[in-house]
Amino acid sequence: MSARKILILNGHPGQTSLSKSLCAAYQAAAEENGHLVRCHDISQMQFDMDYGQGGYKNPKPLEPDLAAFLEDLEWAEHVVMASPLWWGAIPAKLKAVFDRALLPGRAFDTRNVNFVGLPAPMLTGKTARVLLTSDTPALLLRLFYGNAVKKFISRQILGFVGIKPTRFSTFAPATDAPEAKVKTWLAAAGGLGAKAA
Repeated sequence: MSARKILILNGHPGQTSLSKSLCAAYQAAAEENGHLVRCHDISQMQFDMDYGQGGYKNPKPLEPDLAAFLEDLEWAEHVVMASPLWWGAIPAKLKAVFDRALLPGRAFDTRNVNFVGLPAPMLTGKTARVLLTSDTPALLLRLFYGNAVKKFISRQILGFVGIKPTRFSTFAPATDAPEAKVKTWLAAAGGLGAKAA
């Protein structure tokens, strides 16, 4: 397999987390297999989470961390995002990365709309993998909640700007998971990284 350009985004706002460990396992295996990796960790990113009153016509300038993230998103061929499931969705700071960084003219083209009025995506040709940690088992997430968080991420965020398909790996139940189980999950993340999958 030829080397792929991979962006990894750890979407857990804590300094330490299972999400961060999964990202590290993925990165180590990907780099060991010759893939090019750039990483961002929202616990380290500094930016104003509030979009404010500017609107798309007068957006706030991107802070350096957001500008670097967007540049790496444009550079990448494959996007890996790790996130916990909190209250049925992703953490607020992770959502804020997309609120602030996915702007018209860079992520989608409002001057070019389809027959239902949706803007043309500008980040096409990329795939994604989401490493989702949860206390809700994957089966219950599908049966009880209709995989709402997966639809939100894959269709309303990544798919909207052209990144698809998005594949998911769910690690649950995550709170107080036994060490042996965590090792299995980290090995699985490493396996994905080795294949840039």
